[in-house]
Amino acid sequence: MAYPVYPWSVTITTIKVPVPLRDRIASDARADGATIAAFLTRLMDDEARRRRLKDVGAAMRLHPPEDDYWKEFAEIDAVGGGVDGH
Repeated sequence: MAYPVYPWSVTITTIKVPVPLRDRIASDARADGATIAAFLTRLMDDEARRRRLKDVGAAMRLHPPEDDYWKEFAEIDAVGGGVDGH
């Protein structure tokens, strides 16, 4: 099994979780072909992204963009000019 190489000094620690949760984490990490550390890192990154998008949504509801924004958005989206290129 290969372990990730971290570019910084890493101290290993133990976190206390119920055994069924530990087993679920290990199983899901294995299914993804990842270490538990890599799997948990991805989960934390995904959660941080979800929170940022939630904050953006709240800000847009509080201060809705003007109509020309949505027109330009639709034009860019129609030609596949989104952030991920799709």
